[in-house]
Amino acid sequence: MHNPPLKLSPFALAALLLISATAQAQTETAPTETMQTVVIRASADASADGLSKAYAGGQVARGGRLGVLGNVDMMDTPFNTTNYTQALIQDQQAKSVADVLQNDPSVRVARGFGNYQELYVIRGFAVNSDDLAYNGLYGLLPRQFVAAELLERVEVFRGANSFLNGAAPGGGGIGGAINLLPKRAGNEALTQLTAGLETGGQGYGALDIGRRFGPDNNTGVRVNAVRRDGDTGVDGEQRALSVLSVGLDHDGGNFRISADVGYQDHQLKGSRPSVTLTGDSAMPAAPDASSNWGQPWTRSNERDTFGTVRGEIDLATDVVAWAAFGARSGDESNILALPTVSNGGTGSGTASMYRFDNVRHDTVRTGEIGVRGKLRTGSIGHSLSATASTFRQESRNAYAFSDFSGFATDIFHPVQVGAPALAAFGGNLNDPLLTSKTTLTSYAVADTLSLFDDKVLLTVGARHQKIASDNYDYTTGAAQSHYSESRVTPVAGIVYKPFKNVSLYANYIEGLQQGPVASGANIDNIGEAFAPYVSRQKEIGIKVDAGKVGFAAALFSITLPSAYVQDRQFGVYGEQRNEGLELSVFGVPMRDVRVLGGLTLLDAKQRTTAGAINQGKDVIGVPDTQLNLGAEWDVPNLAGLTLTARTLYTAAQYADGANTQQLPSWTRVDLGASYVTRIADRKVTLRARIDNVADKNYWASAGGYPGAGYLVLGAPRTVALSGSIDF
Repeated sequence: MHNPPLKLSPFALAALLLISATAQAQTETAPTETMQTVVIRASADASADGLSKAYAGGQVARGGRLGVLGNVDMMDTPFNTTNYTQALIQDQQAKSVADVLQNDPSVRVARGFGNYQELYVIRGFAVNSDDLAYNGLYGLLPRQFVAAELLERVEVFRGANSFLNGAAPGGGGIGGAINLLPKRAGNEALTQLTAGLETGGQGYGALDIGRRFGPDNNTGVRVNAVRRDGDTGVDGEQRALSVLSVGLDHDGGNFRISADVGYQDHQLKGSRPSVTLTGDSAMPAAPDASSNWGQPWTRSNERDTFGTVRGEIDLATDVVAWAAFGARSGDESNILALPTVSNGGTGSGTASMYRFDNVRHDTVRTGEIGVRGKLRTGSIGHSLSATASTFRQESRNAYAFSDFSGFATDIFHPVQVGAPALAAFGGNLNDPLLTSKTTLTSYAVADTLSLFDDKVLLTVGARHQKIASDNYDYTTGAAQSHYSESRVTPVAGIVYKPFKNVSLYANYIEGLQQGPVASGANIDNIGEAFAPYVSRQKEIGIKVDAGKVGFAAALFSITLPSAYVQDRQFGVYGEQRNEGLELSVFGVPMRDVRVLGGLTLLDAKQRTTAGAINQGKDVIGVPDTQLNLGAEWDVPNLAGLTLTARTLYTAAQYADGANTQQLPSWTRVDLGASYVTRIADRKVTLRARIDNVADKNYWASAGGYPGAGYLVLGAPRTVALSGSIDF
């Protein structure tokens, strides 16, 4: 499609932006230059403004990164976001991104299809771990599990977001996005040693060191090392985790640069797999939360090395250019066995399982460049941005499986068998061939206009995105398919501030994912490639900053197309629509009390389906009510003691498109405590946490991968104890 407004190259757009902003700056009277002491504010993304300040209570930040728009205060953005801080991550003894997102009422944690990958469902749409952004760049972090010790912030954006960040490589970006910020050295020297123990005998140790050097402390180093090892609260399950990361930053006055390098080795053995139901099976009751129908010979190993560098330079007053690059090398090796239950309603839980092995090696290279500047035209202020980005991933894969007849087990009375022999192979497990290449390229421009004394902020922009992918035969390496399509995704958002502490907003924004290629039997257009799927979001909302307490409410509607065969033609005929209301609260409502949580009401429907069979029925794995509410209380007259409580409620959801297999609703209560004191003139922090206090048995999620309704059992009562000492 021809799009005249985007005819210029990204470099020409950037040049025009730079010239306009520089000309505006030169019309102003040059101020007298004075030497000032540099005050370092550690920034994870090498920006002059540093990290957004924490809101009252310290659990969330006032703002966060919005892709091409940069760091934006929560009251100035026409979107619904929450940015969780490192203080929250540490206080809750979070192990991974999933643990942090247990605080978010718009998110539910699920699992990847057939593996143990963490998967996050935002507004009813899946965001794979593949699609986590690391300091603004996709594909750099481990695919299945990201250790929380790597992170300074977990930033959650709710809603479609392809304009802001570009298309996500794993096909997410429809219901939300998650950006993770690495740690940086603060102004105060840090040497912190933490040791802990968890239910099952899982041991934990971590070292966190931060230092600043040079003139005015303009150079920082942050080092984190982590080790977890031992059994978990699930019978026979073992976990081992090794993490090492180094973060560097330097402030050169008119330029800033940061770099990160990390290594993570995550190993699971004998872990409990998800459960698949046959189409005619009734929903089985949830087995004991500590039970394990997994086989002792199963495993899931993931080892990744990754790094990124980001730089920013001041070109003129209020004009800054940036560049960022990153790379990852990842290896996975799995031996899996998942049960398929065919008679859940009888209570026997009998199931069949077969062995499936796979290996994978990923190589990722990604980067972006951009320029951002501010200027005024009369009474109107402008914040202009232009960026260009690229992403390239090559994957080598091989797989093998045993006889599909498998072996019998029972999810209520698990049995162990010897590992069956492999019977069929797709490629060489010891030397996998190149099986897929994905290349994403895009460029974007945006302008945020400030009107009526900054009471109105209007954001408009567009991104041109190209998606290309190639697939190759697992055994021969021969090319099998090629896909290359492009699309322009626009954005329009407005913020109106009738009062200083109130923001009313609305937005229209789109999501983008690779379109299908016609395939299957008895169709006339086999091989036809379709344009990328475009999801469309409309949203209105309100935000209130009451000083120490923040409130937000959002009404949204998102539509997503789908494909099926009709009259021998494969085409994009179907549609899913997710509508909902989000309410959130955070801050300090009264002295010594902090709150964090909210409520999400969802209506996710299959609006148009093949043969109208499931038309009007609920989407798999999307509950209509999600409630999260947490509180912290600093106990009066007992300095340093804090008690915490959190409740999670998830309504019933379906595991099949026909809505015949329904998971019951569930409620979980978590409790905790921390105590800060000084021993031998050293700060010591003791923490205790009990998740699922009542040891409730429940199915936590249904599916996550589109169209699949596999079940994941909730974790048993889990006690975590830790102690930290600052040297």
